[in-house]
Amino acid sequence: MLPAEPKIFHGRDSELAEILKLFSQDTPRIAILGAGGMGKTSLARTVLHHEQIITKYQGNRSFVACDTASNKVELAGLVGAHLGMKPGKDLTQSVLWYFSNAPPCLLILDNLETPWEPVKSRKDIEEFLSLLTDITSLTLMVTMRGAERPAKVRWTRPFLLPLQPLAQDAARRMFIDIADNRHSKEEVDQVLHLTGNMPLSISLLAHLVDMEGCTEILSRWETEKTSLISDGYDKRSNLELSISLSLSSPRITSMPHSHNLLALISILPDGLSDVELKQSQFPIEDILGCKTALLRTALAYTDDHKRLKVLVPVREYLGRISPPTDQ
Repeated sequence: MLPAEPKIFHGRDSELAEILKLFSQDTPRIAILGAGGMGKTSLARTVLHHEQIITKYQGNRSFVACDTASNKVELAGLVGAHLGMKPGKDLTQSVLWYFSNAPPCLLILDNLETPWEPVKSRKDIEEFLSLLTDITSLTLMVTMRGAERPAKVRWTRPFLLPLQPLAQDAARRMFIDIADNRHSKEEVDQVLHLTGNMPLSISLLAHLVDMEGCTEILSRWETEKTSLISDGYDKRSNLELSISLSLSSPRITSMPHSHNLLALISILPDGLSDVELKQSQFPIEDILGCKTALLRTALAYTDDHKRLKVLVPVREYLGRISPPTDQ
């Protein structure tokens, strides 16, 4: 029931090394964070199949996709199903008993933000995580869309920083692995600029380039924008669906004016500083609170100069779907 190891994987050597170093501790608790499409699942799957991890945990590795869970009971049910348990009304205690009596195990909860984000289920999810981490023989790793970790868990330090876009060289190697090395470097760099070096965007555009060529794809982008790579049925094959999931996060909907701030930043490639946010008197209520909401969900980020920015694919999507109002 374990997912396959990623066959195309570039640019995460430092993050992988950091995670493996954390595994030198007895039972680490690790959160892989970042924006949608940044490669969190691929990194977790690479860790899952690393020789060091296979040797340490042997057959006691579990990888559970949490996309279909909406509360603690459903999450425990998914974990229980992975462990081979019969369906039941609430498998929480059975799951805890299993791990408490098992040899050292690794449990990876992928896309944990799905059951954790709703306010009504967050407390129960965090309590379940806390009970899991009370088990001294259980190593816990989660992947989550955004930039914050659940409470009630003593996450192992140093914390892994939210994943950033790939470096240009790694992005180019990923593109070439998919679309071959027959395209001009100039056009490849133009295509990569549209992706913001986000792994999901690179993968989707590279597959199109492989069929149609760089020139055709660059031409189509002028009119189709992000809809060009949004025909897939799920967030791993549809860029706009991935972005919209972040936009519908309770962390965003609880701050409705954050949409206005995001739309504004989407037309400012150089972003905005905190001073500009405060002094420009934009008609956006609680603008610093809105900024926090965007950072929490990784829809926006701060660069090395402390300027609030939005990645190119998100900017292009908002420019087409939800541009800033005249006001």
